Amino acid sequence: MTSLWDAPCFGVPIHLRRASRMPEDLSSILSLEVPLIVEVASRRMALAEAVNLVHGAIIEFPQASNGELRVLVNNKAIGSGTAVKVGENFGVRISNVGDVSTRVQALGA
Repeated sequence: MTSLWDAPCFGVPIHLRRASRMPEDLSSILSLEVPLIVEVASRRMALAEAVNLVHGAIIEFPQASNGELRVLVNNKAIGSGTAVKVGENFGVRISNVGDVSTRVQALGA
């Protein structure tokens, strides 16, 4: 028998229906650590170029040095931001973040 929660709800994506029925006490799930990555730049390179890299080589990227950085959780983009200095450390000021359902999907839910 299909539960009421799994019954068709036209126009409402299934991940949103599932997120709305999550139990109140999520502390055990929310305390899990997941990989958070800030992607500075990326590009494609021929394998021959990659194996010929030497100490001191400079790799140029098409992104501006002061551009937006992608923020990824579980290797899925959830937002973007700009680089900031926090004391002597690197940080990211979030300028755009996806909605909650996008972030839940990034966790593999």
